Amino acid sequence: MKHAGGTNKAAKRRGAPRRGEPSARERLIETVAECFYREGVRAVGIDTVAERAGVSKSSLYRTFESKDELIAAFAEEQNRRYWQWWDQVVDAHQGPARAKIEALFKALAEQISSPQFRGCPFINLATEIPDRQHPSIVIACANKEEVRRRLCVLSRDLGVGDPRRLAARLALIIDGAYGRAVTLGTRGLEREVLEIVRLVVDTAVAEGGT
Repeated sequence: MKHAGGTNKAAKRRGAPRRGEPSARERLIETVAECFYREGVRAVGIDTVAERAGVSKSSLYRTFESKDELIAAFAEEQNRRYWQWWDQVVDAHQGPARAKIEALFKALAEQISSPQFRGCPFINLATEIPDRQHPSIVIACANKEEVRRRLCVLSRDLGVGDPRRLAARLALIIDGAYGRAVTLGTRGLEREVLEIVRLVVDTAVAEGGT
């Protein structure tokens, strides 16, 4: 999962982009990917987004009809970045399923150790927005379901008796790691996470008789 950080360079100029420059939509998406994630979707107003993106308010509303639509676009961008990150990690390890699972959790530990990490964006959204039908929450929940589905595929490749059960456990470890990182910090987190992952995988393999 790649989270935006640092200074938003898009805000240096307003108006129509020159050839090769990001469009207003691209600038807005990049801006909310940074400020919504870092500060929260409710804390950052439309005026702030427009100013930081370097676009006029009228241009913003021509691109996104409401703040809710902008929040949904933020969720879509975070979802895209998340699966880009996931695919890069898994595709880089063509070995056994166990190796892919361990590589995924090692990469997770590295990701959440970043100074820019502010928690899981999808959990953050669900915490800020109580409406389960909000488009951004639909995307957030779909992301969590897809995490379980992909973990189930890896678990099935291990030959365990109940891949869905193992996938559910691994998904809980992921979300638990997110919570631990933003509360107690990341010291020793990679070691602890990998110990738990190996334990639950070994248990699932043993229960499956393989």
